[in-house]
Amino acid sequence: MTSQKHLALAIDRRNLSGPALRTFFRIAELWRVSADQQMTLLGVTSRSTFFKWKKSTEAVLPKDTLERISYILGIYKALQILLPDERSADDWVKRPNLAAPFGGKSALDRMLSGQVADLFVVRQYLDAQRGGWA
Repeated sequence: MTSQKHLALAIDRRNLSGPALRTFFRIAELWRVSADQQMTLLGVTSRSTFFKWKKSTEAVLPKDTLERISYILGIYKALQILLPDERSADDWVKRPNLAAPFGGKSALDRMLSGQVADLFVVRQYLDAQRGGWA
């Protein structure tokens, strides 16, 4: 990859990181997830890094973190479409679910495995439920 392409990707991450973090923290508030759960969803293990991000959204996030936030945004959007009552949509992530991907646990339980793939599975499930791409 050329150095120009690396620079372009870094600039994109810089421009996306602040809005992504602000949106993530708003969704986390609506879903009522703890700081530890937020850290897991973001894939960050350092509490100091997490609280620095929370205090000032001027960080340049790693690609992995941006990917995680992208899945969470998609999950949030799909829930708003499927469950137009905001409270129901926000509570859905914590409710036990008998659908195959969840096995009686909540979507949040699945997302808290720490793996990006589990965020993808929840997003894919919701997209299929609303008739989108599976």
